[in-house]
Amino acid sequence: MSIFIIPTIETERLILRPITVEDAEAAFEWIGDERVAKYMIYSTHESPDVTRQWLSTLDKLENEYTWCFVRKSDGKLIGSGGIRYRTDEKRWSFGYNIRYDCWNMGYTTEAALRMMDYVREKHGAEDFVAEHAADNPASGRVIEKCGLHFVGYGEYTSFDGKKTFRSKVYELNGGKEK
Repeated sequence: MSIFIIPTIETERLILRPITVEDAEAAFEWIGDERVAKYMIYSTHESPDVTRQWLSTLDKLENEYTWCFVRKSDGKLIGSGGIRYRTDEKRWSFGYNIRYDCWNMGYTTEAALRMMDYVREKHGAEDFVAEHAADNPASGRVIEKCGLHFVGYGEYTSFDGKKTFRSKVYELNGGKEK
């Protein structure tokens, strides 16, 4: 297990850079938005202090890259995402969230594809898995645009145990569907 050094990488419209405690106010704009947090593993943050506390833990995560998404056109922090190596499964999983006013603009797909490309380049990654709440089909479209294929249903529970979701699970194995 290791703590990854998180580089700054880019897409056509975004800069993906390490997210820091200094980003708490900007990140709270979407992490504190009930519409964004509705299907997330975390509960809606109640204040920038809660967001700051969460951000202070990210540099200790093992086998994971976590970025914030900065829009190039105006320098606005609009979302975040991460990609993690699941050592027990020998594959990579990814997730993301983005400001409500940036939904359905392709930013999330653009960022997720870049995260996947980065671990392909850096680690030779071939196998990926992602899941989303079954009631959140927009997230499924992002995952499908990243080349993953639906393989079945699962379930996940929020960190605080207050929400449990039926989920749809997707995989990409060696660039090919199983």
